[in-house]
Amino acid sequence: MRIGVGAIGVAVMVAATAACEGGAGVGEDQVVGQLGQPEAVYPEPFAVVSTVREFDDGRVLVADPLGQVVVRLDMDAGTADTIGKVGEGPDEYRQPDAVWPLPGGRTLLVDLGNGRLTVLGPDLEFGETRPYAIRDPDQGSLLMVLPQGVDDRGRLYFPDIMAMGGGADSMPIVRLDLETGMADSLGLVKGPETSRRTTGGPDSQREEVSAIPLSPADAWGVSRDGRVVIARSGDYHLDWIADDGTATSGPPVPYEPVAIGPGEKVEWRDGRSEIGGGFGIEATDINGVMTIRATRGGASDDDDLDRYQWPDVMPAFYGRPIPVDGLGRAWVRRHREAGEAPVYDVFGGSGERETTVELGMGRRVVGFGDRKLYAVRMDEYGLQILERYALP
Repeated sequence: MRIGVGAIGVAVMVAATAACEGGAGVGEDQVVGQLGQPEAVYPEPFAVVSTVREFDDGRVLVADPLGQVVVRLDMDAGTADTIGKVGEGPDEYRQPDAVWPLPGGRTLLVDLGNGRLTVLGPDLEFGETRPYAIRDPDQGSLLMVLPQGVDDRGRLYFPDIMAMGGGADSMPIVRLDLETGMADSLGLVKGPETSRRTTGGPDSQREEVSAIPLSPADAWGVSRDGRVVIARSGDYHLDWIADDGTATSGPPVPYEPVAIGPGEKVEWRDGRSEIGGGFGIEATDINGVMTIRATRGGASDDDDLDRYQWPDVMPAFYGRPIPVDGLGRAWVRRHREAGEAPVYDVFGGSGERETTVELGMGRRVVGFGDRKLYAVRMDEYGLQILERYALP
């Protein structure tokens, strides 16, 4: 059987949103801060950026899966060093999708195209590799180790997206210790609503599972101390799950759902380019031999929007990963009416919303450093410019 998992991607990168209380604006009782002007801008554009990894000297590592490049940037000097090259060898990669900090100054590179995770040393030399498709040591089921977060101990956190391919409406959050190989589950998150299509004959079936655009989905992220934050799509509140599994829930955040009109549909279509278009995982089982292929890209700008199922209104927030800053605050991106500037609700460890921050048009948060915020800005050609700001 072949299973294609459409937009139910790494970190479940499917968008879903709504505006704050009072239509497309922010509630009157909520402070709205401005991100301000960037401290530094790297002038050369990327095709897509999802993560940045800041080093102690202030330089940052960036992986671009569509540009097929990994670079170390000095944003103050405007210079860059290319790390490795495209290929399948020991010092190479295909579709380098994300970079995450590991203990001891090391870095984890998610090599999407080669189906592996690669550890880079403190000097960015290529080291140990392992497949990102593994068998659960307890259940024996297939796990796709595509991290959505990494803590200071080097443990990887990822969604069990293969559960969605099997028909479940929710996914476990899995935590994997790379050193011991032990994996455990930290609870369930609701995935987007999906549609299914089966093709092929009895000996070679292909089942495509695609997310319904702008359908409600939980979002989650990981703090450096290993706490997991989950934004619940039912009533828009936050749960913080501690390392020992205890949960702290914040109060519901009121909001007025925004109706989905032609402008919202077009903005959803155009917004897919922020994360490189579509994301697909294909698992093929031939005579008991399982192979996995994951790819990013493939969404078309002239996509026929009428072929999709659409909800009547947008939920309160994007279903993409929640970035957590160095102060332990969760940044939840809200949906707004088409044409409105992006805003993020910022939550403390109690689950209370502390403030709301508005970014400039075409911008989104891609990571944090030492009192720094990294964002990308989409230019007129759909390319992404990396910017660094002081952390609000």
